[in-house]
Amino acid sequence: MKNFSLARPSSGNGANSLGKTPAKGTGRFDWWLFTITLVILGIGLVMVLSASGIRAEEHAGDKYYFFKRQLAFAAAGGITLWAAALIPREWLYKLQYPAVFATLLLMLVTLSPLVPAINGAKRWIPLGPVSLQPMEFVKIALVLYLAYFMSAKQDLIKTFSRGVIPPFAVTGLFCALLLLQPDFGSAVILAGLLFFMCIAGGTRFIYIFFSIILACAGAMALAIASPYRVRRLLAFLDPFQDFQNTGYQLAQSLLAIGSGSFFGQGVGASKQKMFFLPETHTDFIMSVLAEEMGFVGLSLVMALFALLFWRCYRIVMSQTNLRDRLTAFGLTAIPGIGAAVNLSVVMGMAPPKGVPMPLISYGGSSLVATMICIGLLMNYSRTSSR
Repeated sequence: MKNFSLARPSSGNGANSLGKTPAKGTGRFDWWLFTITLVILGIGLVMVLSASGIRAEEHAGDKYYFFKRQLAFAAAGGITLWAAALIPREWLYKLQYPAVFATLLLMLVTLSPLVPAINGAKRWIPLGPVSLQPMEFVKIALVLYLAYFMSAKQDLIKTFSRGVIPPFAVTGLFCALLLLQPDFGSAVILAGLLFFMCIAGGTRFIYIFFSIILACAGAMALAIASPYRVRRLLAFLDPFQDFQNTGYQLAQSLLAIGSGSFFGQGVGASKQKMFFLPETHTDFIMSVLAEEMGFVGLSLVMALFALLFWRCYRIVMSQTNLRDRLTAFGLTAIPGIGAAVNLSVVMGMAPPKGVPMPLISYGGSSLVATMICIGLLMNYSRTSSR
């Protein structure tokens, strides 16, 4: 069975056009992508306002505290979006190694004594009034590196020593640093990015298959070695069995989704955000959205994300340069994997992993990184062949 690979030239006009010369952006931006992004971001701001008011008043004495910060993050994200959309492609393609080294340094800083632990984890670097989460930018750096490697090494990509070990070693290094924080969920995200980039880049299926087996064996060993992880796994399988302990967060999430019914309780009328459901404005904001907007509202948001990824898919498949195509694919996979994992967690289909919902959850690093991805995809839309 043949692998699906973006490196395989498409049929028809431009069948042999996946060359190595980077295309120059001379066309028009994909304004549909930009508009859909703004709509989802607007819904996210409304939900942050609704979900965070109670906790913001307790935390800072101002019920608009998190909302105002998210507005500032959105403004910063808008600036970075347009910077990414306008950056010359040749400049971007000189950043693969500097970006990897810079994010690697930031990851090492998080593990240093200079960074305090928050809830038992060292994932954020305090920078005055804000905190930086390097992991969100590691994903972009990794995509830039993997797209460069897999486009420049097409003649070696199917060999093990020179086509498989380097990208797996770089990704494995970042995953190891994440496990030291500890941040098991983010390590899974990076492994997922590597998996999809390998498929798109043309890595032999046998190498991918055995790497999945090894990754699953390692994950099981980590779970068995930590009783806490075992309890969380068992709680995911039946959260109501240990409702007051390890299953509490997921059980409250399911109660929020169920109480939303078809049309929801109304925006601002969530009961679970009254200190029942933890992380209401961050990782579990979609539970509050489902409670307040119901099945109809949640379906509308999912339809908007489907449209967003459809526009991204069109941009990916319209690139005539292999590196452009692989980079655009990886940038699409970043919010795509994040959205899929977040929804799986809040709906009880996966163990809690601390992954925010792109464009909707509160958080500056996540929002800015996602808008950089959208900006770069808009950059690539200017070289669309469609």
